[in-house]
Amino acid sequence: MLALGAVVAAAVLITGVFVVANARKPERIGYFADWNVANRDFTIKELDDSGAPEHLTRLMWAFGAVSPEGLCHVPSTHDQPWQLYQRRYDADESVDGRADDYEQELAGSLHQLRLLQEKHPHLGASLSLGGWNWSTHFSTAARTEESREAFVSSCLDLWLRGDLPVFEDEPQGGEGVAAGIFDGIDLDWEWPGGGGHPGNVEHPDDAANFPLLVAEFRRQLDELSRETGEDYTLSVSLPGGAGNGEAYDDEVFDHVDFATVQGYDFSGPWSEETAHHSNLYAPESDPDANSVHRAVQRYLDMGAPSGKLVVGVPAFGRGWQGVGPAEAGLGQAADGPADDAYDGPTMAFSELREREGRRFLDEEAGAHWLYDGDEWWTYDNPEVIRLKGEYVLEQGLGGLMVWSLDMDPEGELVQAMDESLRG
Repeated sequence: MLALGAVVAAAVLITGVFVVANARKPERIGYFADWNVANRDFTIKELDDSGAPEHLTRLMWAFGAVSPEGLCHVPSTHDQPWQLYQRRYDADESVDGRADDYEQELAGSLHQLRLLQEKHPHLGASLSLGGWNWSTHFSTAARTEESREAFVSSCLDLWLRGDLPVFEDEPQGGEGVAAGIFDGIDLDWEWPGGGGHPGNVEHPDDAANFPLLVAEFRRQLDELSRETGEDYTLSVSLPGGAGNGEAYDDEVFDHVDFATVQGYDFSGPWSEETAHHSNLYAPESDPDANSVHRAVQRYLDMGAPSGKLVVGVPAFGRGWQGVGPAEAGLGQAADGPADDAYDGPTMAFSELREREGRRFLDEEAGAHWLYDGDEWWTYDNPEVIRLKGEYVLEQGLGGLMVWSLDMDPEGELVQAMDESLRG
């Protein structure tokens, strides 16, 4: 009989491919964009109705804001407090089918998330900080030892201890009202070292300070764990492009439970020719193109453990118009980006799947596209997701992540993620 260590390390045959078995099962992660509760009426109940939660291991809540002083906060100038924890839901909007009471201390989406977790107790939840629009003041927060300590402490108080501020005399908020909803923090600083939103505060030491910030989060999370007896997850979001590599040294991976690699936006409205934006490998027509595989390999070369790298997949496509018919539109000059369909020249998977036109799958590149008239769209469908799941198992990676769940309202991509990672 094999010793336990040998059993854990044993190779197992999955769909004809040898994979090193890990004690930890691959992650199935989905980002929930909280602004789309108001913008697109995609509520937690809609998420539950999609069937996605039963196929996910973790929900990433996007996004938490960093104040100009470098602290975690809920901006009072936005609609976030209302949607996040003050809005009272009617019975038909609620996960449990019950209307909220006016005086209850926690309402809004966070209360609905708590109800969802009661229904799906396996589902972890991390609060993701920053993103493209709210990474503005990360540099300030990470600047010094004192600023890092204060920043991390404020984030743990607000999001993990659940000390929500009281706004405008509403009865919601107070010390500990949201405790236990989030069991993790995700750092989505886009990007330390530059290349992010033009309005970001930047400093020459940002890339060097990022690993120190990650280490401070790990230190305080471990302290909190000793206090509460609970485990807390720490993750970071990594760019899929070749830039900013100096910020993600092997020290970062020592402190995180996993890191998500943005395996998309390799092309987009900034590109004059059509090209895949989330291809698994470089296509034969463009062998120098970026790809998921090249992005993953860059981080492995930096010292990242393979089991901590989670591949991000898009639930959206990138589009161009005025595209000629040669090569079914691939690699052709375009008149410009497609018209705004979701958030700029992008379109949700749920809309792309309903469009007319010819569809093409390049199994070798792990890429899929739609040619409709003179419009050309690159996006992932369930077949591509399954190819990426096989890749994750072959490479011994940490799982798959999808951005974002409202673009997959019937849970098709999430289900494909789950099925592919089960081999």
